[in-house]
Amino acid sequence: MKNTLKISLKANEKIYVNGAVIKADRKVSLEFLNDVQFLLQHHVLQPEDATTPLRQLYFIAQIMLMNPDGAERAGAMFRNSVAKMLGIFKNERLRTGLKDADELVSSGQVYEAMKEVRALYPLEDEILGVSEDHVEMPLAKAVGE
Repeated sequence: MKNTLKISLKANEKIYVNGAVIKADRKVSLEFLNDVQFLLQHHVLQPEDATTPLRQLYFIAQIMLMNPDGAERAGAMFRNSVAKMLGIFKNERLRTGLKDADELVSSGQVYEAMKEVRALYPLEDEILGVSEDHVEMPLAKAVGE
């Protein structure tokens, strides 16, 4: 067993644990005594916000954590999306990050892969010329340098 993990939630905050949605009715601390897959509410990307290729990839990884029953199918979609992006993006930093995220997902470290993808958002925004409003950019039309 690894070290325990303690998380504090505010009143009405949600946490997604192994596919279950838990809502705290008051301020509470949770202590996980074993390995667990979880997402805090502020890490959850809404479907309407998945407007760029990397945000779409993040959303797919998020599905893997939030819906363990569909994780295998989402994992295949993740790998397929990474392969397409590697064929489109030319920026080496972005390509390396995509490969790292793919390896993390393949080894079952989905949350770490999500962090890797999220760290690439500023670079993607720069490449795509996307403002902070994140105009819609379908995956098939992404370009890089």
